[in-house]
Amino acid sequence: MAAVIEKGSKVTLHFSLKLEDGVLVDSTLEGKPASLVIGDGNLPEGFEESLIGMSVGEDRVATIPTEKAFGMPNPNNVQRIPRGSFTIETELEEGLVVFFADAANNELPGVVRSFDDEVVEVDFNHPLAGHSLLFEVQIIDVQSS
Repeated sequence: MAAVIEKGSKVTLHFSLKLEDGVLVDSTLEGKPASLVIGDGNLPEGFEESLIGMSVGEDRVATIPTEKAFGMPNPNNVQRIPRGSFTIETELEEGLVVFFADAANNELPGVVRSFDDEVVEVDFNHPLAGHSLLFEVQIIDVQSS
């Protein structure tokens, strides 16, 4: 009997991720499949829930609601940073992704929303926050824990 995906399963899969309007965000369909362990915290809840119970050879398209994908944008994650905190060589533009170190020295990406000579407004929300997503998946391999 084929292994069924459950918490702790190691899963190899192909996927595509689209916004609700059909715009492609990410895909492995043309390349190397992704591997992950269910329950390791690397995938948002809604993605893992949609995989539970699937087995090798199965395909599924699931709509992941905003609250189970990357959540709603948090206004507290938009920071106003003094312009002087950026090097003079940094050519700022709206949409530019900049990286900072958090308290644990992990890399934290943010997107420049606006700037002037004094302040740079940087959005640290996940770029997919506020969106429900279409998750298309093809299961290639399942190994039970």
